[in-house]
Amino acid sequence: MRVVAALGGNALLQRGEKPAASIQRHHVDDAVAQLACIARDHELIVTHGNGPQVGLLAVESANDPELAQPYPLDVIGAQTQGMIGYWLLQAFTNAFPDRPVVALVTRTIVDGNDPSFEHPTKFVGIGYDEPDARRLATASNWTIAQDGALWRRVVASPEPHTIIESSMIQELADAGAIVICAGGGGIPVLRADDGRLSGVEGVIDKDLTTAVIAHDLKADVMLILTDVPAVYRDYGTPNQQVIQCATAKELRAMSFSDGSMAPKVEAACRFVESMGTRAVIGQLDDAERLLEGTSGTTVVLDAQACPDRETP
Repeated sequence: MRVVAALGGNALLQRGEKPAASIQRHHVDDAVAQLACIARDHELIVTHGNGPQVGLLAVESANDPELAQPYPLDVIGAQTQGMIGYWLLQAFTNAFPDRPVVALVTRTIVDGNDPSFEHPTKFVGIGYDEPDARRLATASNWTIAQDGALWRRVVASPEPHTIIESSMIQELADAGAIVICAGGGGIPVLRADDGRLSGVEGVIDKDLTTAVIAHDLKADVMLILTDVPAVYRDYGTPNQQVIQCATAKELRAMSFSDGSMAPKVEAACRFVESMGTRAVIGQLDDAERLLEGTSGTTVVLDAQACPDRETP
C-alpha cells in the first residue's frame, strides 16, 4: 500500500521539554522505529510538524542584535524543514541502508486573501506564563493566545491549495524512496498573476497539507500520528468515549478542540471524502496497529466499511 503519515509535533518535542537537539533527535529515532514497521512492507511518505522549532528560531532571530529585522516565517519554515528533514533522513537511512530516502524542501501555495492573515490562530513556539508572554508580544509585535495553562504565539495559518513539489514526491515514491516532505505544512508561498512566487508570513497546518499530498499521490491510507490514542467524543469530560470508527459525515457533526484535534479530524475527513478510502488518527506508538485498523480512530466514507467496530 501507499501510506502517507503525518508526524505530530510530539514526535520531536513533547510538551514541557527543552528544545535541545539531542532530545529531538532521540524522539526522531523513536518515531522512525515505529514507522519502520510500516516502511518494510509499504510505500511511505512522511510529513511532520515544526511549530516548536519555528517558535524557537523566531525568538532567536528576533533577539539577534546583528539583524535589523528578524527572519520572516517562510524562511524559518524552510530552515526547520531542513533541520527536521535531516534528522528523519539520518534515522530512516540507518534503518534502511539499502533503500533510497529523500528529504524534500516543499512549498505550498496559499491565497493572499485567506482570512487567517487577519485572524492568526496557529500556535508556534514554546509556552510562557502570561506576564512573560505579554512582554514578548509587546517587544516582538506578536499575537498571543492561551494554550492550556500557558500562553503562546499565534500566527496566520492559511489553507493549503497546491503543493508545488507534488509531482516530484510522486516520482520519488514511484521509484521506491521513503519521502520526507511538507514539513510544517509546507513553506507558504503566493503565486502572482505573472506566475512568480513569493514567500508569505504564516505556518500552514501540516495535517491539512498532508490531506492534499495524500490525495495527489492517491494514497491507500492516511495516518495522522499524535500523542493521544484516538479521537474522543466529549473529550475531557466524565462522558469521554473513544470513537473507534466513524464516517466523515458523523465526525463533521461533532465538535473538537480547534487547537488540537479539530484540524486532524478535518484533514482525515477531506482525504476520505476525496478518495473514498480510509484515514486513521491515533498514537505514534501504535503506528502499525493503526495501519491494520486495530487501534485509533478509523475514518471512512461508508459506515459499512467498519461493521466490526463501535461507531458513534
